[in-house]
Order: sequence, then structure tokens, then C-alpha cells
Amino acid sequence: MEQHNDTVDVAICGAGPVGLALAALLARRGLDGARIAVIDARALGQSISDPRSIALAWGSRQLLEEVGAWPLLPSSSATPIHTIHVSRRGRFGRSLLDRSEHGLDALGYVARYGDVVDALARAVERAGVQVIRPARVAAMDETSGHVALSLDDGRMLTAQVAVGAEGGVFGQREDKGKTRDYGQSAVIARVCASAPIAHRAFERFTDEGPLALLPQDGADGFQYALVWCVEPGRAAALQAMEETRFLQELGEAFGGRLGRFTRVSARFAYPLGLNAEAHATARTVAIGNAAQTLHPVAGQGLNLGLRDAAVLARLLARCAGPEGIGRFLGERAQDRQLTIAMTDAMARAFVGGGPLQAVLGLGLATLDAVQPARTMLGELMMYGRRGGSPLLPHRQG
Repeated sequence: MEQHNDTVDVAICGAGPVGLALAALLARRGLDGARIAVIDARALGQSISDPRSIALAWGSRQLLEEVGAWPLLPSSSATPIHTIHVSRRGRFGRSLLDRSEHGLDALGYVARYGDVVDALARAVERAGVQVIRPARVAAMDETSGHVALSLDDGRMLTAQVAVGAEGGVFGQREDKGKTRDYGQSAVIARVCASAPIAHRAFERFTDEGPLALLPQDGADGFQYALVWCVEPGRAAALQAMEETRFLQELGEAFGGRLGRFTRVSARFAYPLGLNAEAHATARTVAIGNAAQTLHPVAGQGLNLGLRDAAVLARLLARCAGPEGIGRFLGERAQDRQLTIAMTDAMARAFVGGGPLQAVLGLGLATLDAVQPARTMLGELMMYGRRGGSPLLPHRQG
């Protein structure tokens, strides 16, 4: 929607799922849509056509439901995850997380990035939020009373608060307070298997790094979204491999739980690292990937960003100024720190061989045997830190 209100309460830089969710939630909390601006460098059609797969936790579904972006459009779908199988390739120890232990329809969902953006963009349009695209913020000047944003199309915006919500991968942004290069790249693709298990996701730890298979049925006939973390040279080789050889390599790395891998889509790769603890000022703050870029090992990056959006919307609706930002940083600190620490530890601990692997395998076996520990891990992944999550579970039955 093209509007021309150059003075707003909140300017959001980035129209991915997190930025759009923030805009829709702000309007839901009572802010006038015309007083919210979303700025993005890509045309909407580019974002909607993005074929990447994303994992949505149950808590993220609740957020999308609140703003009218769930279920996704009739032409799209989200595949529910009923169980998550976590194991160590070729070593002792495994655990199985099951929806029945939480009394929910699903632990989470797998959807196309473009489908989620499309549903959220429609929610934002219904709320009357002004969206400026394609445009970039060329300069930002903060004073005691406002933030002035200069756009590369010549426009000027004045806002009470500016929120960074741009996406991106590790290495594309300046270093934040905490950084770590994992020396890995993620190879992503969609694959078919000869013996698929409906609605079961797999997190398989190999000596090279984590390998995830997420159930995702689609019109293209593929059954799983693949995220395979390996060292960069290996990632380049996997991208260049002939299909039959790639499928053989994947089978050797994953094992035979799904039979043979029979088909693979185009393969892409991106570097992996931790870049977190973004700087904030009295009137500027970052959320989502703009605040913390994480390893994909636990599928928490987008879900952590959506929790950011939920809390920030609630607080800015009360006070679109320094007080709202200050309270946001305090409320989000524990969930952010715990999720970042958990993801970082998992990304590093399960790589390579050595005596530590026996201890980790024992840990997985213990987790599988102790239901309270398994339940706690499941709830952390679905809702974030329990005490500080903005998304409380709606249990069924």
C-alpha cells in the first residue's frame, strides 16, 4: 500500500517475516496503521517468490493467528511436525520429542518463506500500514526527540523509533557484540526419500556438522527440506556434484532411516556463524536477524525474532519512545541469551570425534529417558524461555 505520511511513530527497516509481524502486531495493539512505516529493498513479488523453507514453532503459529496470517493462503500450505528425532550418526544416544507430550496438534510447521511473507503482507495491508519499497535507508540521524531516515529514493521519514529488522546471513553485516565463525556452510535443498515418515523431522549430528531433514510436502513432489552443515570446501563440492553422487553422499551421512534418497532440487549454500548482541540507542533497536544471526542447528533464528516482535509491539504500543525500547531490552535479555547459548553450544559440541562424543551420546539417551527434561527442551524450542515468552501455550483437551 503506497501512502505518503512522512512523520510516523515507528519506522521498520525490513519487510521479512519479523518486520511484517511487528507492523501487524503494532496495528493489532492499537497504533494507527498510517503511523507505521515499513521500508524494504525488495519488491513484494521478489519476497513472495523466495522458495526457501522455514521452520515455525508452535508459538510462532500463535502469533500469526493473532494477526490473521494463519492459516496460510489456500494456495499454500504448512506441513505440521508431530515428532522430532534427534540422534548422533554412528554413535550411541538418541531422543524423540513428540507432540503428545505437550497436548498440541504439532510441535511446529515447515513452510515456504514466500508463503509466510505473502500472508503477513496481506495482514499489514489490511491494517493500513504504509509500505515503502523498493527503497533502502541511506542515512539515519538520531536526536533527543526523533530519528530522521533518509531513503535512497530521495524521501525523508521522521520517526519516534526506528527498528532494524533486515534479514541476511552471517558475514553480510558488521560485527556485533558477540561473534563466532563456525567454519561451516549450510547446504540447503529439497529431497525425496523412498521410505518417508510422515510429519517427522530429523536432527542428525555427524562428524562434519548437523544435518536436518524437515518434512515438507509440496506440489513439486519433494518431501523434505534439507539443511546440511559442512565445512565450506565440502559445501562447494556438494553443490557441484552430479545428482546421483550427491544423493549417495547424503545417504551415507544420514543413514538408512528413510530408505534411499531418490531426488534432489537445486542446491544452495550460505556461511554459518554467530553474530549477536546488537547495539541499541534510545530510539533505535534491532530485532530478528538484524539483532542476532544464529546457526540453524535448532531452527530458532526466525522464532526468536518473532518473539522479539511480539514483545516490542506490546511495549511500543504503550510508549513509542526510549521507555519502550529500554523495557524491551530488559524483557528480552534472558530469552535471547538462553537461546543464543543453547544454539551456540549445540553447533560446536556435536562436531568432530573424541571422548566428548560419548558423553554427548549419553546425554541424548538420558534426555530420552527423562520426560521432564524432554518436555522442558520441547517447550523452550516452541515458546522460548518460559517465564519471559510473550506467547503462552493454549493447551488442548
